[in-house]
Amino acid sequence: MSVALPVAVAPAPVPVAVTEPLPRGAVWRPGVMTRTWREYGYLLLALLVAPFGFAYAVLAVVLQPSVAVTVVLLLVTSWLVVGGRMWGALHRAMARGMLRTSVAPPLPRRPVRGFWRQLGSRLGDAAGWRGIAFSVLALPLAIAGFVVPTSFLAVALGGVTHWYWYRWLPLQEASDGTLHRGASFGTDYFIDTPARQWLLVAGGLLAFLVWHRLTLGFAHLFRLLVTALLGPTQASLRVAHLEQTRGAAVTDADSRLRRIERDLHDGTQARLVAVAMQIGDARDRLAHAPADDPGRTDALALLDDAHGGLKDTLAELREIARGIHPPALDGGLAVALETLAARSPLPVTVDVDLPGRPAPEVETIAYFAVAELLTNVARHSGATGAYVRVEAADGHLLLRVRDDGHGGARLALPGASGGTGLAGLADRVATVDGTLDVDSPVGGPTVVTVHLPLSATR
Repeated sequence: MSVALPVAVAPAPVPVAVTEPLPRGAVWRPGVMTRTWREYGYLLLALLVAPFGFAYAVLAVVLQPSVAVTVVLLLVTSWLVVGGRMWGALHRAMARGMLRTSVAPPLPRRPVRGFWRQLGSRLGDAAGWRGIAFSVLALPLAIAGFVVPTSFLAVALGGVTHWYWYRWLPLQEASDGTLHRGASFGTDYFIDTPARQWLLVAGGLLAFLVWHRLTLGFAHLFRLLVTALLGPTQASLRVAHLEQTRGAAVTDADSRLRRIERDLHDGTQARLVAVAMQIGDARDRLAHAPADDPGRTDALALLDDAHGGLKDTLAELREIARGIHPPALDGGLAVALETLAARSPLPVTVDVDLPGRPAPEVETIAYFAVAELLTNVARHSGATGAYVRVEAADGHLLLRVRDDGHGGARLALPGASGGTGLAGLADRVATVDGTLDVDSPVGGPTVVTVHLPLSATR
């Protein structure tokens, strides 16, 4: 029986930045001047923040090589690189509130274990370095972005209002000895007549239009810089999308296997059981048939063969169903591992300490990992017993299998203790970004540790 199953489809990567529809056009259009003053305020705020960000960037760049001789200090100062993310978050918030541009945050850092991995993760944090690069570029852009438009704004305000306040300016003497008040251009051209006042007002209005365009232009440069440096890269979004689709595929495959297991258990296997019962009933009736019936012996032999074949088929189906999805997993990973340990030819102690159930697909991988490792222990290690420990640590499922065998297992070998299966197990664990570590000195003991995420769709 074939059943069409829905396939989980992960959403496409989200856009890096989204800008609200902004008022455009002439300054008298509704909302245009509101936008201009808001973005001018952004340029002022950027100028106030930029020196501190620039100083932080210089410190982060200069301090790293200065303390590189001391690895411990280098690990501490490597947090300065990660701190670049905070500057990025600040500027994204400013852009969202005043430039009306929402930039998606970069992808979070992946937790890693080990001193050197942590050091490399922090020093190589691309999002932190992009935040530092933004702080370096923001200072000159903020200076130019505020000073240049402000100069035109001052000229505009001064030109438009000069006709009122020029009368309080001190008297100036021209080259011909006459006295004048007002702004002067050169030594003999003074703005002190109505015609010249109107000309200066027109120049002030023109400077105001220039200020308007310059403000929007510099704000757009900041918008482009924020989008380019402070959001996730297309490559990182693509990787995240692939991880999400991979997780959905793993989940979908696990649900398909569960459906196949149910079909085999509830459908095919049930019908075979019914047939076996019918054959058994027919055999019993033939057994009580008259002894002189010529076909009785042959019929009984055929029924015995059919009955035995059906029993073998049922046993094979049970093994197939158990290999697809062990029914014991329905009761949780602890119950499934206890069942697995009970079937092992060696004494196995199982210790499970989990605050909750992992995702079903992760439970399946963990179960088969323990099954493979216990099989290798029984076949190749020469051990007298094994110990299985399962716990949650740092958001991961930590699975450890220990045996007291002769050791010598290597991940490069085809299997634990020289057996088969380790390479395939490592590949299976890697499908959900899990890792497999083998510690097996010659003479033993052998400890195999598997790290799995609690969910395949992170």
